[in-house]
Amino acid sequence: MGITVVQAARSWLFICLAATGAGAAAATCPGADSEALAWLDRMSRSINQVSYHGVVTLQRGGDLQVMQISHAVDGDSTRERLTQLTGQGAQVVRADHPLSCIHPGHRLLRVSAELQAGRCGIAEYYRFSVGDGERVAGRKAVRVRVDPRDMYRYGYVLELDRETGLLLKTETIGRGNRSLEKFQFANLAFDEQFPDTTEVNVVHQAQHPAPAGPSPDALAASSWGVHWVPMGFTMTDTPRDRLLRRTYTDGLAVFSVFLEQLDREIRAGEGVVRDGSTVSYTRGMQLEGRPVLVTVIGEVPINTARMVADSVRWAR
Repeated sequence: MGITVVQAARSWLFICLAATGAGAAAATCPGADSEALAWLDRMSRSINQVSYHGVVTLQRGGDLQVMQISHAVDGDSTRERLTQLTGQGAQVVRADHPLSCIHPGHRLLRVSAELQAGRCGIAEYYRFSVGDGERVAGRKAVRVRVDPRDMYRYGYVLELDRETGLLLKTETIGRGNRSLEKFQFANLAFDEQFPDTTEVNVVHQAQHPAPAGPSPDALAASSWGVHWVPMGFTMTDTPRDRLLRRTYTDGLAVFSVFLEQLDREIRAGEGVVRDGSTVSYTRGMQLEGRPVLVTVIGEVPINTARMVADSVRWAR
């Protein structure tokens, strides 16, 4: 759907009000940019407010992938389709995702309540600044620069649509200001209709199960824990999910930890695979005399993944 002048005016008013509210409390959080935090809040809400479809590119080093994304807001739910236009042409479809379900990462980006309560929220772990953005997919953008306050996470450059707050482009920045990964829209249209797509070889239906209590077997198998994560990261899993993994986010970065019990001894050691901003760190080790394989996968530096893996313990 199109964006009217009235909607644009309302969007501008929202930013002003959000910035004013955050600014009044930002004095307790030195270095917090109230305008940047208001834009992050708006970005986290845009996915439940606008319908769109377009073509995006994802560049990791010398590898370039092209995908088509369709997202529709329909009543009290959303539906999405992601189609790979290069490579094998796989497709992921998610239907009937309830608007009432706010994922932990989006919740962490909504910091107004945190600031009003005298807490910094995500601004305690990142520095933010706002400036004029470039034109992305024909849309005017505002640029939000995100710099980490410690060595345990990456930085980002976000380009947000000025009218809707939708994320148009993101660049992940590593140590030495090195670009690790770029994602951006090549074209974008606001429309509730899913366009026709090309034939694909693989279709995956994304699942969104309702939280449920773990079974007795799950309780027995989940008696392990991660004893260190960088400050600001919070667990996102439901009790059922914790059977196999622990997933954490600080609102911008996400990583998961997996533990596999082995039936034979293995030589202690580690392995690392990097793909853009994503690292897969695997370590074979002994936990209380039992051989296990610990794997950390996510958007964090290798040293962070190594420290997280080192902290895995059996629960006592």
